[in-house]
Amino acid sequence: MAVLTRPWGAMHYDDQGPKDGAAVVFANSLGTDFRMWQAVLPLLPEGLRLIRFDKRGHGLSDLGGAPSIADLAQDAESLITTLGLGPVVFVGLSVGGLIGQSLAARRPDLLRALVLSNTAARIGTPQLWQDRVDMITKDGLAGIADGMMQRWFGPRFRESPEVAPWRNMLARSDVAGYLAICRAIGAADLTATTTQISHPTLVIAGSEDGATPPDLVHATAQMISGAQFALIEGAGHLPPVEAPTPFAAHLCTFLKGLPHD
Repeated sequence: MAVLTRPWGAMHYDDQGPKDGAAVVFANSLGTDFRMWQAVLPLLPEGLRLIRFDKRGHGLSDLGGAPSIADLAQDAESLITTLGLGPVVFVGLSVGGLIGQSLAARRPDLLRALVLSNTAARIGTPQLWQDRVDMITKDGLAGIADGMMQRWFGPRFRESPEVAPWRNMLARSDVAGYLAICRAIGAADLTATTTQISHPTLVIAGSEDGATPPDLVHATAQMISGAQFALIEGAGHLPPVEAPTPFAAHLCTFLKGLPHD
């Protein structure tokens, strides 16, 4: 296991592929760990350096207080600079996409390109997130798990045995870590800085996404000059889990089209 020591504690990450390969960094969603990307990685071109990490309070990373989205972006920045990755393609889903947008604003030099999946410049309202915090505080994560599967996945996947590990992942998450990220998302409005992003950008949505509906994701794509938009039919909030082949196909096409140094 690889660990980056941050001022707040241990940040767990995975680094695979040739050290001199073009780097792609993946940031996952609320209530998941970096295994969310597992089915996508084998579908990507050979020779890439693929880095995944558990954000604070998720997976095997420590919590480290009450982070903002900017704090989470600084963690990603530290990982990139510590590993000496240079400009990377940053792939972020949901809150991972907020991290990517924030990182593009604070350290544009570290990014070669940006992939924003099932995310937006602003996700929900402060009251929506406070309501979720209150519900979890009362009933625990198990109390919201079934409802979240409705938001995370399309009907086919949701009704299959494959959904069980993801429900378990959510229900068994660290409650304090989950609530901390809920509060960070609720406080985040990146509209002003997202409109200034100038990196090549791909924005991906799922047609059945109940957390960040396609229209919301598309509206964020329209904020970014030259951004490409892709819709994965039948997929919910986590296309890398339930639709890894079309997700990887969009990512591979985007990577192939990036300018070479």
